[in-house]
Amino acid sequence: MGQSRDPASPSVVLVVEDEPLLRMMAVDLIEEAGFTVVEASSADEAVHLLETRLDIRIVFTDIDMPGSMDGLKLAAAIRDRWPPIEIIITSGAVTNAAAQLPDRAVFFPKPYDHSRLITTLQGFANLPSLPGL
Repeated sequence: MGQSRDPASPSVVLVVEDEPLLRMMAVDLIEEAGFTVVEASSADEAVHLLETRLDIRIVFTDIDMPGSMDGLKLAAAIRDRWPPIEIIITSGAVTNAAAQLPDRAVFFPKPYDHSRLITTLQGFANLPSLPGL
């Protein structure tokens, strides 16, 4: 069964966070704002989801994660392989991430402002759908 982007359906956000409690809190916040959420506990798992799902429109990722790549490397891979996907990066430890962000990526230091995050997600969701999504 092929997946296509239905403009009437909510945007799908992939949350990538290795800390289960932080991931659960982010998922709850984003779902309450009306988005559909898919979860990954590592960048490797996120790449697998991006390779198999065609409906992910936004990725919200932590920088510090175990595995073969951190959130910045994941963001660079997304920008290279899936250019239309919007990216939000967060970290409680890294403060100079802005210099390393790929084009159009947004950085939120932890703890992030919930209303600002939702406003950013809604702005991304209202962008016109690009070819391939």
